[in-house]
Amino acid sequence: MNKPIRALAITFGLLFLSLLLGINHLQVVQATDLNARPDNRRVIDEEFSRERGSILVAGEPIAESVPVDTQWAFQRRYPQGKLYADITGYYSYIYGREGIEQTYNSVLSGNDDRLFVNRLVDLVSNKKPQGGSVELTINPQAQAAAAASLADLGNKRMGAVVAIEPATGSILAMASQPTYDPNELASHDLKSVQAAWARLNADASKPMLNRSTRSALPPGSTFKLITAATAIEDMGLGRKSMVKAGRELTFPGIDYTLTNSGGGSCGGNRITFEKSLAVSCNVSYGWLGLEVGQEKLADKATAFGFESKPLTDLGSYASHFTAKDKELEDPQLAQSAIGQFEVRATPIQMAMVAAGIANDGIVMKPQLVRTLRAPNTQIIEQIVPQELAEAMTPADADELTAMMVTTVDSGTGRPAKIRGVKVAGKTGTAQSAPDRPAYAWFVSFAPANDPQVAVAVLVESTKDTGDIAGGRLGGPIARAVMEAALR
Repeated sequence: MNKPIRALAITFGLLFLSLLLGINHLQVVQATDLNARPDNRRVIDEEFSRERGSILVAGEPIAESVPVDTQWAFQRRYPQGKLYADITGYYSYIYGREGIEQTYNSVLSGNDDRLFVNRLVDLVSNKKPQGGSVELTINPQAQAAAAASLADLGNKRMGAVVAIEPATGSILAMASQPTYDPNELASHDLKSVQAAWARLNADASKPMLNRSTRSALPPGSTFKLITAATAIEDMGLGRKSMVKAGRELTFPGIDYTLTNSGGGSCGGNRITFEKSLAVSCNVSYGWLGLEVGQEKLADKATAFGFESKPLTDLGSYASHFTAKDKELEDPQLAQSAIGQFEVRATPIQMAMVAAGIANDGIVMKPQLVRTLRAPNTQIIEQIVPQELAEAMTPADADELTAMMVTTVDSGTGRPAKIRGVKVAGKTGTAQSAPDRPAYAWFVSFAPANDPQVAVAVLVESTKDTGDIAGGRLGGPIARAVMEAALR
């Protein structure tokens, strides 16, 4: 063989080797990612032709596949579409997947590696593959109460509710308003699906936004729980300790004054720590923020879950105390200590704060899924509770709980009272911009002496400006959800 032919042979050999390596990389390394792409029509066609597994709440399907006489053998159906839309998400031929439909697609579609034996049996017996099921932690009564209570506010108000079981982190309810019907996006009438998608995305109220996990807004005075927790630990305060109050907090050399809602004095120039929470005294908590300092406040917020995404079962946003590496000036720190300035929190994050206090200071990882099962109902994974951090000692948590009980018994949280049950709670109202209405917040847990449920409520688009608005608007919603969860 002469030199030119040998060079040509080597060149073609290298090209063939490159082609072989590329094919293997595509089929082996990239196969999983390519199959998981929501715009992969071959995979979608195959999945639409099989029986997709159910998403279950208390043993009943909230998402299921039913046989139909179309080019695809099965139709995805959501029996209570709007009630669980934030959780199930949608399963659409055109627009892919969202929510639990996306996060647990491998199980629901039957492609999960743990279902290999099931697929093999189906292949041998000439059956079409089936998907596994996903069982959620949701309490159906609490979920219904959350959705109904939000609806009672009227369609001009937006909001969200999250309820958590403090000891396990199990999510008992998650609802937003407005919402949407995922059946519209799962239809096999693709023109109607496109029309529904365009309408939903053009809606300024963003009905497909899961406000529970993706709406990060100033938490207002509910953040005072974190400031209080920091002060209890760092300053050794008890509920009967005296703290600064009065009508205003001034800052030497700075033309800014922090005042209380309504301009009152909170009951005097010095009041008990317990009263400061019950009446939600801005001056007290601005002063406490200056006393403990930015670093300790930020560390406590992080211990409660700030600065990290709280949920892996659904898409979620991290909550933030302030911009990274930013040193706050005194007025900014005081504002941050009362949940304003750059503080941003999601409803699920504030539910974690309440649940952490309720759970003797231990913050649990929120979980929405309890059990994954194969098509034959065999368990393939049981999700176990996971501890995130110890945000407070049990003794400190007890002290703060007692203060929160007083807030509900005789303070701004009175609308959340439940007959025969001790409730711990905290109101909040926050302003994000001068031209936007205030946000009303409420967080709580019950029973205070044996917590079974912790709740966070966010109500947007309200004209109420007093801090008590959080109790007036959010308190009754929290009460309804807690009562439903405790039945």
